[in-house]
Formats: sequence, C-alpha cells, structure tokens
Amino acid sequence: MLGQRFEQYGLSMHPEKTRLLPFGRPSRGLLHGKGGATFDFLGFTVFWTRTRAKGWKPRMKTRKARLRRAFVSVADWCRRYRHQPVKVQHAALKRRLQGHMNYFGVNGNIHSIVVLIEHARRTWRKWLGRRGQRHAMSWKRFEDIERSYPLPTPRVCVQLWFAS
Repeated sequence: MLGQRFEQYGLSMHPEKTRLLPFGRPSRGLLHGKGGATFDFLGFTVFWTRTRAKGWKPRMKTRKARLRRAFVSVADWCRRYRHQPVKVQHAALKRRLQGHMNYFGVNGNIHSIVVLIEHARRTWRKWLGRRGQRHAMSWKRFEDIERSYPLPTPRVCVQLWFAS
C-alpha cells in the first residue's frame, strides 16, 4: 500500500532497504531483557526501554556509525584548521556542534550529545597544543581559553514525545 502511495508522487521504495519489523510495545509482564526489534532511521537507532513505572516507551539515540562519523569529522576539522586563530576555530567548531545538536538533540539522546561535545573538547585541546614548537597544552591553559570561548552546552532541542 505504501509503494502505491509513493508512486502517486513519482517516488519508489528500494526493495533491499525497505522491510516491515515487529515493533509493537513489549508486554508489561516482560521483566528483564530488551523489548522487541530495533531499527535505524534517519541517523537514529529506535528501541524500546523500560520506564520507572515498569512500563515500556520508545527511545531514540544517535546511530553508532553516525556518532563515529561525527567524531572523525570533528577531529579532522580540528587537525586541518589548527593554525587558524582561536576565535575563528571556536566559531566554526561551535557552529558544527550546534548543528549536530539541533538535529540529534531529541529527548532521550542527551548522552550521545554529551559524549560528542566532550570528544570535541578533548580533540580541540589536543590540536591547539600541537601548534608550533611548544609542549602540549595543559588543561589549565585550555580551561582559560574555554572560559573565553565556551563550547555549546548539551541540551534537548526537540521534544519528540512527552512524559505521560
């Protein structure tokens, strides 16, 4: 039925990339383990998790491959542009992280955002310390720079569902 609907708009579904999964809510009686299938969709992994009230709710987290790609991208950018002024580096790195957070900052995914920003922080310090003939930058010196040029604070930008 979905294929016919797509054809009305001149679209088609790729048969090897499209499938139906049993993604119904797990039974309340299931006390341990994971609930049902997981699937990747638009850079997220969607899965079921237990609530504090022993029920089930769907959750989304950044897909592992997408998070890894973001790590590599940040590290590569910091390496290539390490000779730019700190102010220019900060503006560009902040813009990249904010863009990532705007897309992946959904409720339930804050941990992935925290991990990426912490990775960016460590990587930026590493490449700032490799400028010129000096020794590696100390954390104290980097924290002074970070006070003047802070990276974005991890936060939820999009509420996909609300607690009930």
